[in-house]
Amino acid sequence: MPLTMAKIGEPNTIKRVGGKDATRKFLEKLGFVTGGNVTVVSEIGGNMILNIKDSRVALGKDMANKIMV
Repeated sequence: MPLTMAKIGEPNTIKRVGGKDATRKFLEKLGFVTGGNVTVVSEIGGNMILNIKDSRVALGKDMANKIMV
């Protein structure tokens, strides 16, 4: 399922990161790699605040839809 459907506060494991090469590389630099753990902290208007590798990252809905958990 896409990351946008994950429940708040529930830890998830990243199964796949989709999108074009540039998009995948951008997300990898932020820490979104296959096998990594990500937790949704909050969601406001489709934009998400995520906890990944002990950091908080904000992503738009379009980018979060490319991350499968």
